[in-house]
Amino acid sequence: MHVVSISSLKGGVGKTSVTTGLASAALAAGIPTLVVDLDPHADASTALGVRAGEQLDIGRMLKSPRRARLAENVVPSGWLERGNATAGTRAGNSEESILDVAVGSAYTGIYDRPDLGRRDLRRLSTVLAGATRYELVLIDCPPSLNGLTRMAWSASDKVALVAEPGLFSVAGTERTMRAIQLFRQEFAPGLMPAGIVANRVRTGSAEHAFRLSEMDSMFGELLLTPHIPEQANWQQIQGAAHAVHSWPGDSAKNAAGLFDELLANLLGNRGELVGAGRVRDRSSR
Repeated sequence: MHVVSISSLKGGVGKTSVTTGLASAALAAGIPTLVVDLDPHADASTALGVRAGEQLDIGRMLKSPRRARLAENVVPSGWLERGNATAGTRAGNSEESILDVAVGSAYTGIYDRPDLGRRDLRRLSTVLAGATRYELVLIDCPPSLNGLTRMAWSASDKVALVAEPGLFSVAGTERTMRAIQLFRQEFAPGLMPAGIVANRVRTGSAEHAFRLSEMDSMFGELLLTPHIPEQANWQQIQGAAHAVHSWPGDSAKNAAGLFDELLANLLGNRGELVGAGRVRDRSSR
């Protein structure tokens, strides 16, 4: 089972969009997947077409992780009810589609503080001990380096960072990479950077081209391909709670293909090519 945190220390870069795009690719490929919506805003849950009913949301599971019974409290994605993204179309897998969600809620906000100790950081790991039916777990983190993100990193094998090709986002990504290094040393020696996803890239923008070149110089092999272009109808797709793989039109079809390729690269060994996730310092260029 791969457990991947989708992180960014800067809001508004499309972190949740990347999470749901990867979930759509996993569903289309027939990979049994769980999405953990750890952001108190719960946008991933909305985009995946779910809401908490009788089941416990992820915040309440974290409150009593040893009694969480994850399998009883996850909710199947609403995409499945709508017939979105038939599993096995490319993987040759005839088994039932599995895309479940640990539903987000504002309740998780009680853990989003900087002073969590080791015991609290293990809460999500304990909850995910019950995630035996999945090959992939995607954790949508809040845009901060407080307790929830660190809890997610403690439970993960890899961290994928999402960044726009802009000055502040690139600088934030560099800070996040350094934070991962420090976190690995103190809490999670097995944690690896899965790579950096350049999102909302505008074709023809000289600024974006410059920043992508800068990111390639700074991060090297950790800058994942393909880059995800800005897509005008993405808000419409998410608002309708649909998988991008099932949305009509060439734009969505092209985006679906990019997420297929990105998922394959994300689950490969790209993040292990740069020892300990070291970032190339600007002064060395």
